[in-house]
Amino acid sequence: MRIIHSADWQIGKVFKQFGTKEETLRQARLAAVERLGVHARGNGVRHVLVAGDVYDSEAPSAHTLRAPIERMKAFVDVHWHLLPGNHDPHRPEGVWDRVAQLGLPENIHLHLASIPAALDESAVLLPAPLHRKSEFDDISAWMDAAQTPPGALRIGLAHGSVVDFGSGGEASNPIDPARATKAHLDYLALGDWHRTLQVGPKTWYAGTPEPDRAGGQEQGTALLVDIAGPGALPSITRLITGTYRWVSRSERIDDEEASADLDRRLREEADLSRLILRLKVEGSLPLAAYGEFLRRMTDLDAAVFDLDLDEASLAARPTEADLEAIDFDGVLRRSADRLKNVSDDSAAAPELRRRAEEALVELYLRVAGRAREEAA
Repeated sequence: MRIIHSADWQIGKVFKQFGTKEETLRQARLAAVERLGVHARGNGVRHVLVAGDVYDSEAPSAHTLRAPIERMKAFVDVHWHLLPGNHDPHRPEGVWDRVAQLGLPENIHLHLASIPAALDESAVLLPAPLHRKSEFDDISAWMDAAQTPPGALRIGLAHGSVVDFGSGGEASNPIDPARATKAHLDYLALGDWHRTLQVGPKTWYAGTPEPDRAGGQEQGTALLVDIAGPGALPSITRLITGTYRWVSRSERIDDEEASADLDRRLREEADLSRLILRLKVEGSLPLAAYGEFLRRMTDLDAAVFDLDLDEASLAARPTEADLEAIDFDGVLRRSADRLKNVSDDSAAAPELRRRAEEALVELYLRVAGRAREEAA
């Protein structure tokens, strides 16, 4: 049997930190649903399993509620199996009752109770929906005793965490990492962890189809799962579903050559216009090199979808040539010398030293810009 395992769509997620770009990222999550349908058709898949958090909240707007349903409707030959997660648990008169009231087509299936559901004559789905945001008990435990027809594939679908299971702490939605073995599952499709992760031979987290945070999965994926028969190990193939790549980098630059090399390497990233880059830079540069670094970052910001630059640990260290470029001997040079003294003073408050560095760089750039205008 061949299925697609997805999870954590979180349709309607808010990206206010991106300002006017927010709606573009929200639409990308819907595009990922369409891409899943295309993958299903292209790979001869009849069933797509979504392991929780279809929606980002329990109270989506009417438009947000309908948006993924309309995308799935377009793929009438694909059966979509939706499971409530911790972001969208199934409560009375909640989000899933609202979805059910829309009048769903036959190819969209809501799994709102822990009841076996036949996928076809050869496979049974064992869902473990969440009815609250947080459960202390393992809601997948019922799968161990679940009755299925002899010879049928047993496929589990759940949303929760396998981390620190059985630790005795206040675990949130714990799932026994040995559940596939205990319940004789041929595959356990998990959601909640936003990175693709293999937990065991037959247990996987799909990851999110469209990333939503820095430091997580760089590009959205789903899993193409092939199961040859009962007891066989599943064969897993990653499918790319995401539009945007979320890349985090931490770099050190201490001279112009390193700065130029960093710029070159970043521009070698694929699909720059779809790159969301979180860049932290540390080190120190002369004023001329610092100014050139800022120019490069300004250009890069225009090339990528979004650039979040953290240069708090990158110091400006003016050389004598830098100071003479500001002014050989005059009021500007005296101002530059005072700023340099503050930035070099280890006894001064870090914020004061940082402001002095920024002022020195700004002074240098203004003088350098004026000199270029006069030369022109």
